[in-house]
Amino acid sequence: MNLVIDIGNSSAKTGCFAPNALRGTYRRVSHDELLPLVQALKPERILFSSVAGETEKWRAGLAVWTDTVLLLDHRLPLPFQNHYQTPETLGTDRLAAVAGAQALYPGRTCLTIDAGTCLKYEWLENGRHYRGGGISPGLRMRFQAMHAFTSRLPLLEPDADAPLTGTSTHGAMQSGALNGMAAEMEGIVARYRAQQPDAVVILTGGDAHFFERRLKTPIFAISDLVLVGLNHILQFNS
Repeated sequence: MNLVIDIGNSSAKTGCFAPNALRGTYRRVSHDELLPLVQALKPERILFSSVAGETEKWRAGLAVWTDTVLLLDHRLPLPFQNHYQTPETLGTDRLAAVAGAQALYPGRTCLTIDAGTCLKYEWLENGRHYRGGGISPGLRMRFQAMHAFTSRLPLLEPDADAPLTGTSTHGAMQSGALNGMAAEMEGIVARYRAQQPDAVVILTGGDAHFFERRLKTPIFAISDLVLVGLNHILQFNS
């Protein structure tokens, strides 16, 4: 069994694969719970990424249970050619999303959209060449910015039923954040599809569910894209 781990600042997401089929996921695993979980799962191979730092500590802890523990960073070989000019600054979640698209749609040109803390776009040409993408504020970041940089606007949580025309301050903020972000996605997709009309568009991320029905362009919503990509990179390095 392969185990892939995406370690965040306060918790981790993990996926179990055998070898390419996703057999189970564990989300919001605390840092204290992670190593006991690995001990219980007894994986043969592990690939992990970490935005929380302390990568050598995690590598040493995970290596207790298996001899094959790989860290995803800019030095690890990838199954596609990376044309990013500053690979050392490239988030590993972005690399994993690209790898997930390659694994699920081999040979295809893909645009991945990760609606997380930030809204991230990644462009993979012909299943082989990662060209880069874009980063803009995510959904909750937009609400936080409206609250932080004004004196009277409240801090809101997203509402999936946000109207197009808000008839209150609450409704207008919901409309601006959700419909504005959806319009941004539609515009970016249209620009990429002008270059490659048959490009596959994949939506993922924690806030993706707010946009699955709001977007008019044909998309595939894949919640575990990053985990699939991590496993694809692990398989490539095995």
